[in-house]
Amino acid sequence: MLKIISKWIHRYFSDEEALLLFVLLAASLIVILTLGGALAPVFISIILAFLMQGGVNRLKRYMPHKLAVLLVFTGFVALFLAFMLLVLPQVWRQLVTLLNEAPRMVMEVQKVLLLLPEHYPELVTEQQVRQLIAMAATEIGRAWQWALTFSIHSLSNIVALLIYLILVPILVFFFLMDGGKLSMSLAAYLPEKRDMMRRVWTEMDAQIANYIRGKVIEILIVGAVSYVVFVILGLNYAALLALMVGLSVVIPYIGAAVVTLPVAGVAFFQWGWGTEFMTLMAAYFIIQALDGNVLVPILFSEAVNLHPVSIIVAVLLFGSLWGVVGVFFAIPLATLVKSIVNAWPKALEHHAETPPPDAEEG
Repeated sequence: MLKIISKWIHRYFSDEEALLLFVLLAASLIVILTLGGALAPVFISIILAFLMQGGVNRLKRYMPHKLAVLLVFTGFVALFLAFMLLVLPQVWRQLVTLLNEAPRMVMEVQKVLLLLPEHYPELVTEQQVRQLIAMAATEIGRAWQWALTFSIHSLSNIVALLIYLILVPILVFFFLMDGGKLSMSLAAYLPEKRDMMRRVWTEMDAQIANYIRGKVIEILIVGAVSYVVFVILGLNYAALLALMVGLSVVIPYIGAAVVTLPVAGVAFFQWGWGTEFMTLMAAYFIIQALDGNVLVPILFSEAVNLHPVSIIVAVLLFGSLWGVVGVFFAIPLATLVKSIVNAWPKALEHHAETPPPDAEEG
């Protein structure tokens, strides 16, 4: 057994550069797990600066670097203030209203469900229906308690929130302005021979940059279009549901299916099985179809080449580790893992030594 382990270690870690990369990744993971809370403003700032770097690079073709950074940063601050002052308060009010209306909705559902044992006694009993209703009422109570606790917690930690609101924009500005210099300073501490790191960074930078920027644009477009459609059709809680629809694109294959339930539920309690309900659901499915078949191919021209099973596993794994943040960055992190595996020296040698099937047949 020890011989097998020793052979495996020698095969994959005999290269000094591979060993250094492994140590750096392990150290980075330890820092994130132990100091992630304290360094959260720095990580958030780096991610936001990374998202805006593409805009800075495009503007630098026509103007100096400092002016490009100022324009992009001003646009970021304007969008952030608009979201905080216009969108977020409206979403919060609608969420509180929906939680207040939830008991009435549960009572109406209860009346419908209690009819099932009368029509289908062989499939469901009244006791099972009442247990299901009790579970739903418990979950709604927990959601309301969370909303109330979140409000009190936010009020008691208003100082911490203000620190984030001030510190993150400042860090974003400096990362945009001096990101190149900071990268060169950090690179000076690395060995001169770092071909493997360059391969990983080149693949990761191209794919992850396209993915994150494209995903943010997709969230904005899908959320905005959904809000306009919901308002035109007169759906209640339009801002809250549109935000949910926009954020649902973060989770591939699952988000769209999950967010369909609250949209259909609110529409049903508002209109019943009428023409308005059918019109809304048809418009909603058209939005989802256009997103998947038109918007995604345009935004993700250089799509992340991952198998659907890998994507779902990454979402479950990183979501369990870091919650919503882990879900959002599940695909970029999976892409990082894939890039490292592809660039690992022995893996490359193995691919090079293995002839393709056509060559063997010839």
